[in-house]
Amino acid sequence: MSKTFKASEVAEHKTPDSLWIVVDEDVYDVTKFADNHPGGKKILQRVGGKDASKQFWKYHNEGILNKYKKDLHIGSLDTKKAVAPVAAPKAVEAPKPAPAKAAPAEKKEEKDNEPLELAGSLIPFGDPSWYQGYFSPYYNETHVALRNEVRAWVEEKIEPGLNDWDKAKAYPTWIYEEMGSRGYLAGLLGLGYPTEYTPYRVAAVPAEKWDLYHEFIVTDELCRTGSGGFIWNIIGGYAIGLPPVLKFGSPELRQKVLPDVVQGKKRICLAITEPDAGSDVANITCEAKKTPCGKFYIVNGEKKWITNGVWSDWFTVAVRTGGPGMGGVSVLVIPRGEGVTTRQMDCMGVHGSGTTYVTFEDVKVPVENLVGKENQGFKVIMMNFNHERMGIIIQCTRFARVCYEEAMKYANKRKTFGKKLIEHPVIRMKLAQMARQVEATHNWLENMIYQCAQMGEQEAALKLGGAIAGLKAQSTVTFEFCAREAVQIFGGLGYTQGGQGAKVERLYRDVRGYAIPGGSEEIMLDLSIRQSMKVHEVMGMKL
Repeated sequence: MSKTFKASEVAEHKTPDSLWIVVDEDVYDVTKFADNHPGGKKILQRVGGKDASKQFWKYHNEGILNKYKKDLHIGSLDTKKAVAPVAAPKAVEAPKPAPAKAAPAEKKEEKDNEPLELAGSLIPFGDPSWYQGYFSPYYNETHVALRNEVRAWVEEKIEPGLNDWDKAKAYPTWIYEEMGSRGYLAGLLGLGYPTEYTPYRVAAVPAEKWDLYHEFIVTDELCRTGSGGFIWNIIGGYAIGLPPVLKFGSPELRQKVLPDVVQGKKRICLAITEPDAGSDVANITCEAKKTPCGKFYIVNGEKKWITNGVWSDWFTVAVRTGGPGMGGVSVLVIPRGEGVTTRQMDCMGVHGSGTTYVTFEDVKVPVENLVGKENQGFKVIMMNFNHERMGIIIQCTRFARVCYEEAMKYANKRKTFGKKLIEHPVIRMKLAQMARQVEATHNWLENMIYQCAQMGEQEAALKLGGAIAGLKAQSTVTFEFCAREAVQIFGGLGYTQGGQGAKVERLYRDVRGYAIPGGSEEIMLDLSIRQSMKVHEVMGMKL
């Protein structure tokens, strides 16, 4: 049990050689830490022996508290109430009128499922509804177990260091390696759980029970960190660079590439975009010519804005092997080596993502590294887009929710003109607008995941491309709206890096990094209608 102290006991420790403070009724011994305090030891000495909650939250966020809690926390005030675990509520039925005397007793209606275990702060709309005691047809106990596992790992290992890593624009390599050894990487490919390439398994979920909702949960929980740079660092290149190899690569190529990448020992990225060819994939110019012996391709060209490229060992590359247009495009897996040059690019947001300019100069690639068939790479690329866009949608939806949750917490804490922000109707309106858009997007997302799970891969690629394109635009617009409104609610703190507004300030910078990659909003909205019209014409649409 945590040790308890009276306020009078804490008040005795206010000297430089014995300095305690209180934050939210928790007691911290900052005696040895005072000399290392970024603001100087005098600031801590002013609040020695006192409640420093107000001063702490003025400059810091929860990540800072988590970072130092393990070393500095010594107990709690005796006034702090123990937090009891919250049990999932029993389903409550509306009262029914009493039956007439002659009528037989009514049989109680049986429900197909019950609400699952509660999680999180229970701020309304701060988490998906199934976290908060509401019914859902999509989830079961394995999803609960995975959610709890990932959330605990993120809160213990990731959150405490995130602000420092984000400032440095770099993340420790052990995170990616641990993602592999915990079994998470293998489950993020949209293709079940490839047990043949890794000995590792996710503790909470048997491999044979892994589904698309488990993949959703892993990404969603990682996104609670509120950092696009972090997400892109660990899975940005992986989740789009490896699926084409798994789907279309030969058994030999898969065996060469997958084990080390899935286990977190090596990295891979997707290299399609060029300086003069972004969404217009059919017009790429990076060239791959076969040698006279027919055993190799010689690759020359450039790629730009390649996520994770700066540290990748493998590049899944769109190249031109034939004539102009989509019919001359192939996909090669190119290892880092002679002729491959990478240099990091500085971008507005998603810092630490390893965004890269890649140059290929006379790179010799074995023909066995061809993914799919020669001059049929456009199909490989298009089949990969749905999975890439779904990943972006998941991230944007949770990031929008993080902006809302952070703003809601702050609005219940900050006072202006004699009352809390939440008591001002204009602030409640902002929060309500954020919540309705997040929930609408999330419910469309869950439906799309369900459709993907029920359809075969080919059917999903044909039927869902338009809807997923529309949802991609919906998610990025929602993310941008929520980021803006959250910064407005935080005011100056939302404009300042670090402190209470750290997450919303960081996410505001990340918005454009989601609205453009994977297909810009304008192209997605146009594609959503064009593609859906084609599908429904085949289905027998009547206009």
